[in-house]
Amino acid sequence: MTIRMEFAVTGMHCNSCGLLIDDEVEELPGVTSSATDVRKERTVVELTGPVAAERIVEAIAEAGYTATPLP
Repeated sequence: MTIRMEFAVTGMHCNSCGLLIDDEVEELPGVTSSATDVRKERTVVELTGPVAAERIVEAIAEAGYTATPLP
C-alpha cells in the first residue's frame, strides 16, 4: 500500500531547490519518492511504510526550507 502526503514548502527560488528537497526526503526509510513543484510551493511524498510527517518536515528543514503538512 502506498501512502501519499503533501506539504506546503516556502523559501524555494529555483528548480535546484526542489531537487535538494527531493534528495533529502528520499533518503528517509519508507519513502519511495518525493516530487517538489517550486512554482506551486508543494512537495508530494509517497511512502511504503510509516514515516511521521514531522520527520519529513525535519528533512526539508535540513535542506534549508520550511514545510507544513497539508490535509
